Amino acid sequence: MIVPVKDEEAAIGTFVQRVTLVLDSLAEPRGWEILFVDDGSTDATLPAIMAANHADPRIRALSLSRNFGKEAALSAGLDVARGEVSIPIDVDLQDPPEVIGEMIAKWRDGYEVVYGVRRNRASDTLPKRFTADFYYRAHNWLSADKIPEHAGDFRLLDRRVVEVIRTMPERNRFMKGLFAWGGFRQTSVEYDRVERTLGTTKFNYWKLWTLAIDGITSASTVPLRVWSYLGGAIALCGIVYALFVAARTLLFGSDVAGYPSLMVAILFFGGLQLLSLGVLGEYVGRIMVEVKHRPIYVVRTRIGMDGGTNGASRGMD
Repeated sequence: MIVPVKDEEAAIGTFVQRVTLVLDSLAEPRGWEILFVDDGSTDATLPAIMAANHADPRIRALSLSRNFGKEAALSAGLDVARGEVSIPIDVDLQDPPEVIGEMIAKWRDGYEVVYGVRRNRASDTLPKRFTADFYYRAHNWLSADKIPEHAGDFRLLDRRVVEVIRTMPERNRFMKGLFAWGGFRQTSVEYDRVERTLGTTKFNYWKLWTLAIDGITSASTVPLRVWSYLGGAIALCGIVYALFVAARTLLFGSDVAGYPSLMVAILFFGGLQLLSLGVLGEYVGRIMVEVKHRPIYVVRTRIGMDGGTNGASRGMD
């Protein structure tokens, strides 16, 4: 299991206790591991993980040098995970680990990716339910890499899928999109997601908005293409209007254009140009990040593992 964490000291003990019971019932006692990825925590998360490792060596961890973000932390976990299957899961236990048994059963039936899908989003606020539904529909309309609606990072990944994800070098990472791009045989299991009772969420609406922009721009060039079509349509309308003005002037003479209509036109087209430049800037900014070829993450400490350089092409020890 791969568990990205940041400032989650209150949740570590409860998570380990519950998940250990589930995994012991599903696998040989030595046939599993829990891999925490500490994404730059500033509280006692790392000491709590170290204590869990001392009590059970099957609990391992990477501690990153700073907060690189959940997508980078998940990538770090996939780089060093050793099992036949890898299961990303959040530490807050909103995604019930008891569902893992169903996932493994699907995997044994031949599926390489088994993702968890919420039966409903009753645990979310109304604005979050609305925006999440809108985002999934928008992403799947714009992108050729369709992501399952209402499915998070909680899923089972076969070893072959993990190896494919590890070959992807991009720095701007949207893991749900990468999972979808990889293909393979995929299926789902449904579950009820409960409200969070351990710790506090580290996401806010601004971070979710940023993640949504990353998801769309990393998977589709449609936002760029739209402005080509929109610019062509506006240019065509301008030509038609110019012909209309010329014909009216020839037939009825010239008149003085109104100041309000002139200002509306200037403001409208000026705003449209700035918006199109903003969309272009999003892509140019991502190009700049990619060409730097900086590591996706930097490992500060390894707990319960050797000092090897797994994933050295994407991360740094």
